[in-house]
Amino acid sequence: MGTRGPAPKRSSERRRRNRDSRPDKVRVAGVVDMPPADEGWHPIARDWYCSLDESGQSQFFEPSDWQAARYVAEVMSKNLAAGRFSAMLFSAVWSAMTELLSTEASRRRVRMEIEREAGEATPPAGVTALDEYRRSLGA
Repeated sequence: MGTRGPAPKRSSERRRRNRDSRPDKVRVAGVVDMPPADEGWHPIARDWYCSLDESGQSQFFEPSDWQAARYVAEVMSKNLAAGRFSAMLFSAVWSAMTELLSTEASRRRVRMEIEREAGEATPPAGVTALDEYRRSLGA
């Protein structure tokens, strides 16, 4: 469900907020580590693979997801290094990248939103001015 059509809007942009269904959970002990990137891969494939570790969705990756990502990076590398670029192989790689939630649209389709914090958050100037005004009033 939800793999076709336009990507859904972000939750802050939606008017209706229907109750989301809750998935079944399976508890597993241990931490999942990212397998190292192959030094022989094409630089674009290696950069994509390494970017997954920095991406928010990787906190949900299981060992099988990392192995799927390694396979996608291997195929991507072979396609990029080949003398002739294969559009069909590119389509398959892009589809696999989508399955790994590599794009915002694919994450929205599964109702996942990542909000990255940019270091120490500074309040907007208007909020700071209001805080100073309240302090001056003794509130």
